[in-house]
Amino acid sequence: MADTFGIVILAAGKGTRLKTDIPKALCPIQGRTLVDCVLDNLEKFETKAGVKAETTLVVGHRKDDVQGSVASKWPRVSYAWQKEQLGTAHALQTYFEQTPGAWDKDYTLVVCADTPLIGEDDYGKLYSTLLAKPDLDAVAAVFESQNPTGYGRIIRGQTGFDIVEEKDADEAQRAVTTVNSGLYLFKTKHIQAHLSSVDASNKAGEFYLTDLFKRSYAVEAVAFEDPKTFLGINNLVQLEEAARELQLRKIRSLQLEGVRFINSSSCYIEESVCIGAGTVVYPNVVMEGSVDIGENCLIESGTVVKNSKIQSGAQIFANSYLEEALIGMSAKIGPMARIRPGSEIGEGCKIGNFVETKNAKLDKKVSVSHLSYVGDAQIGENTNLGCGFITCNYDGAQKHQTVIGKNSFIGSDSQMIAPITLGDEVYVASGSTINQDIPSGGFAIARQRQVTKEGLAKRFIKKK
Repeated sequence: MADTFGIVILAAGKGTRLKTDIPKALCPIQGRTLVDCVLDNLEKFETKAGVKAETTLVVGHRKDDVQGSVASKWPRVSYAWQKEQLGTAHALQTYFEQTPGAWDKDYTLVVCADTPLIGEDDYGKLYSTLLAKPDLDAVAAVFESQNPTGYGRIIRGQTGFDIVEEKDADEAQRAVTTVNSGLYLFKTKHIQAHLSSVDASNKAGEFYLTDLFKRSYAVEAVAFEDPKTFLGINNLVQLEEAARELQLRKIRSLQLEGVRFINSSSCYIEESVCIGAGTVVYPNVVMEGSVDIGENCLIESGTVVKNSKIQSGAQIFANSYLEEALIGMSAKIGPMARIRPGSEIGEGCKIGNFVETKNAKLDKKVSVSHLSYVGDAQIGENTNLGCGFITCNYDGAQKHQTVIGKNSFIGSDSQMIAPITLGDEVYVASGSTINQDIPSGGFAIARQRQVTKEGLAKRFIKKK
């Protein structure tokens, strides 16, 4: 039978030093929140370790906002309300008081909501230590710090160890460079035996969770090599530092899967982005949200892609902006094109510079080369829309559809007054404003007859 875990995420803090109007746990990082990162890594640990876990957030400051955000993505998470923030041990006591069945779990894992860099393997290392040493009751993750100021110091005994907080440490203890990370794994029976004995007799006047570690207890400090793993987010400088590390990890994983970055340090790629092997990403590219890019694509400099799918072989040229769009295989977009929500650009299409599409479905090999707007439209395959083409889709109150069939040619500087339907193999002469349907095979020209007055130009040409 799988071991059972109660996972406790401490998320009650205000985050005053962040100086933002956002609860600390909901601070944004790489397209997610801090607590989203923690929950995602815990879920991976649960799956990889084969344990059965129930996760509870201990909330406090702006608890409704925190719960609302988490519940929308993590419906299995439960909550305990720490009405007064009296310390980390008090937060754990709140968890046990408000969470049915919490005392019945084999293990209790305590995590801070502001530590987005702790991965599933780090949680697994603590669990493996307890499995390998059945006489132990608890483990804490520790690391070496060249500048330990602010951290609790690990004061080792012959067996266990004490964690002495900075405010309570003497001069000799402050010189210790082995520090506490704030990540703990307990056998639940150890907490049950000792939590009630924790008091607030310290300079902060708080109930410290670290008091569950003593030299007289069967506890062990598990050393980790990389201090960055346990970076807690207390200000916006640390937030950016953590974001850079997450970005580095994400891009490295894509590179190992066959994605080529010309200059990865200049790109912003969120965790939710998927990119196929053989794709080349140029500098200064931004990819946000649910982005799925196929194999052997080209994404040139200055491109922004949000919540879009780009199929294999497509080329997105410089400074194009794609949002909630589908780009078909081998399509070419840009440079400087804007593909707005609801656009479906078919296989082999060409969308040129200064073209904008919105809620438009273009079938295979449609060409819209430059300076055009295609909105609320359906365009058939092999149709060519000339320079300066406009769908006049809005009448001031409602949007209307333009439908153009396949193998048609629409000359430059033509406007379609929607709602309107053109059949297959239609030809529209340049400079036409079309406000009536055209049947398949039809030719349309709608412009004023040219009038020429010889010798009259001199009245209008102004000389310097």
